[in-house]
Amino acid sequence: TQSLSVSIISLCPLSLCLFLTELTRLFQKCRTIGSVVITLKKYDGRTKPVPRKGHPETYEPADNKCLVRASDGKTRISTVVSSKEVIKFQMAYSNLLRAHMDGLKKKDKKSKSKKTKAT
Repeated sequence: TQSLSVSIISLCPLSLCLFLTELTRLFQKCRTIGSVVITLKKYDGRTKPVPRKGHPETYEPADNKCLVRASDGKTRISTVVSSKEVIKFQMAYSNLLRAHMDGLKKKDKKSKSKKTKAT
């Protein structure tokens, strides 16, 4: 039954709350081993590609939207954020990232005193 829910999730965009809940599950699942890939891109509401030549369509979206996708290699989730919901989504998304990005390793800083000029 779990594979059925995964395939349903990958087929259609989720609501914002459900997307953030599923993203939390992805982060928890990949905490020890694995990674989560998140992509954001502008979304104009089209489901078909733009025609190359012949019939130039002038399509103006009603408002700006953003398509957010997340994947751990097996499970894929996505949502569409409208311009009205951006602030609410950004606050919840940033809190989620802060909570689950605690396992990052710090980069070693090289001290400037060790570098010597070759003269």
